[in-house]
Amino acid sequence: MQLKDISAVFELGQELFTAEQLPTLYRSWDEHEIVALFDSDEETCLVAETGGQVVGFALGRVMDKPRSAWRYGWLEWLGVAARFKRSGIARRLLNQLTNLFIERDARIMLVDTDAKNHSALAFFRKNGFGQEIRHVYLSQNLEDHPRYLERKHAQKNGRGD
Repeated sequence: MQLKDISAVFELGQELFTAEQLPTLYRSWDEHEIVALFDSDEETCLVAETGGQVVGFALGRVMDKPRSAWRYGWLEWLGVAARFKRSGIARRLLNQLTNLFIERDARIMLVDTDAKNHSALAFFRKNGFGQEIRHVYLSQNLEDHPRYLERKHAQKNGRGD
């Protein structure tokens, strides 16, 4: 991935991670996430192109845990344009990222996805991922919270907080 690819990766992610299909991923997908990953782990941010157009991406990073001999490779984002699904692009991106993690002495590779993202789960299982751990993601709509309502009322009436 190069700096010039960031906007194309962001736009492709916007198409893939929609609020209707993947609300958790949609909420955390933004351009700042991509820029931060590219800035800190450029070598593990990959794109797939055809005809000069970005059609897929894999964004990962290597993590060291304090007081641990373990180094982790974390595949944070993987996406392929709809018209290129099942063409082998995701597998090739995953394989390349796996090799980069191994070169950087990662001992374990991590990935997470929405529990309802059945195609992603099937893909990762088929490619050697296992030891699934269920994670509960909770949210709270703050628009009904008294402090939120108080703040909005003050803003509406021209008063600051």
